Amino acid sequence: MTVAEILQESLRIPSDLYTGAAASYLVFVTSPQVSVLVVEDDPGIATQLVRGLERAGYTADSVAMGAEALRRPASDVVLLDLGLPDVDGIDVCRRLRASSDTAIIVVTARGEEADRVLALDEGADDYLVKPFGLAELLARIRAVLRRGHRTVGGTAEVLRHGPLTVDLRTRKVTMSGTEVALTPKEFAILECLATDPGRLISRQEIVERAWDEHWYGPTKVLDVHLAALRRKIGEPSLIETVYGHGFRLADRPAVPADQ
Repeated sequence: MTVAEILQESLRIPSDLYTGAAASYLVFVTSPQVSVLVVEDDPGIATQLVRGLERAGYTADSVAMGAEALRRPASDVVLLDLGLPDVDGIDVCRRLRASSDTAIIVVTARGEEADRVLALDEGADDYLVKPFGLAELLARIRAVLRRGHRTVGGTAEVLRHGPLTVDLRTRKVTMSGTEVALTPKEFAILECLATDPGRLISRQEIVERAWDEHWYGPTKVLDVHLAALRRKIGEPSLIETVYGHGFRLADRPAVPADQ
C-alpha cells in the first residue's frame, strides 16, 4: 500500500486530493489568507494536510517538533498533534494559549474523554480524533475562527454600515455614535449580518454561527433574539426579513423620519 493510500484510509481524505481534481466540498477563503500551522511529527500526514489546506485556499506550513511550533510567529490556526517526540502536546497547547490568541485544534489519535477535557481546559478550541475527513477539518477551522471572532492577518476588524459600527476586537456596537449593549448571542447574530451587508443569510446559517454548528433545536429561538436586537439598535428596518428565506442587513440603512 502506498503512502497516499495509507493516509487516505487513516484520514478518510477523498482520492481527488491526490489526483488534482477539484473537490466540491472545498471552501475557498478570501484575502487576507488564513495561516495554518500543522504540528505533526508524521511527515506523510503533515504533507497531506498541508496540501489539502492549500488547495482549500489557506496558507499552510508544518513543523514536526513542539519546540519549533513555539518558536514560530503566531498563526491564525494551529492543528496540534498531542504525540510529539520532544514536548507533550498538552504542554505545547498550554504555552501557545498563554502567548497568543491563535485558534488551536487538537488533531490526535487519543480519543479518551480525559484527554479531550484536559486539552480543552488547557486552551484548545476544538478536538478532532483521527481518523477524520478533510471536509470536517475545514468546517472545524471555519467554526473556531467564527466562534473566537478572531481577526485574520493581524489587523483588528471594525465593521461599519451607515450609522452602525461593530468592533469585533472589543465586541462593542454603536449606532450613530451611541453604544448599544448586546448579549453575546445578539452580538453574534449582528456580526453574522454585518460581515456581508445585503447578503441574504438563512436562518440555519445564523443559528449555526451564533449558537453552534451542531445545534439541533428549533431555529425559532432566533426570532426572540432578533426582536431584541432590532429594538436595541433602534432601527428595526436595518435588519430585513425575507420570509421563507432568511435575513439580511439593509443595503441602505433607513434614514430617520425627521431628516
